[in-house]
Amino acid sequence: MNEPIISEILQDMLPVLDNSQLAKLKGVLEHKLWNAEIVYKTVEDSFDKSNEEFTELFISAKRVEGCSLKTLRYYLATINKMTNTVGKHITKITTEDLRKYLSDYHEENNCSKSNIDNIRRILSSFFSWLEDEDYILKR
Repeated sequence: MNEPIISEILQDMLPVLDNSQLAKLKGVLEHKLWNAEIVYKTVEDSFDKSNEEFTELFISAKRVEGCSLKTLRYYLATINKMTNTVGKHITKITTEDLRKYLSDYHEENNCSKSNIDNIRRILSSFFSWLEDEDYILKR
C-alpha cells in the first residue's frame, strides 16, 4: 500500500546509506507505515489558489487574531505590492526574490531601514503563516 513512498525514500537515501542501513530503513518504514494512509501532497497542489486568495486567507487569520483595520490594510497593501512586483505565484517565491524585492524597494523609495524592516516583518509573518498552514514548504 505504501510501497511507492517507501521506494522513493529509499531511492533518495541511496547516496548516503550503505546496503545494510537501507535494509534497516526499509524495515522501519514498512513497520511504521503499515497501518498508515499517506496522502501525497505537493507544493503544486497549492496552485488552486491565486496570490490574492492566499493573501485574503492570511488577512482573515490576522483579523481573527484581533489586528486593527489599519494594520490589516497595511498588511494587504504590503503583500500585494510585493506579489505584483515579484510577479510569481506565492508558492514559487524564494528567499532570494524577497531579498531582491526589499533591496530594490529601499533604493527606489529612498526609505528608512526601519520602514524596510517593517515590510520584512510583514512578509516574514505571511510566509511563516503559509508554511504553518502547509501551503508552502520551507526550503
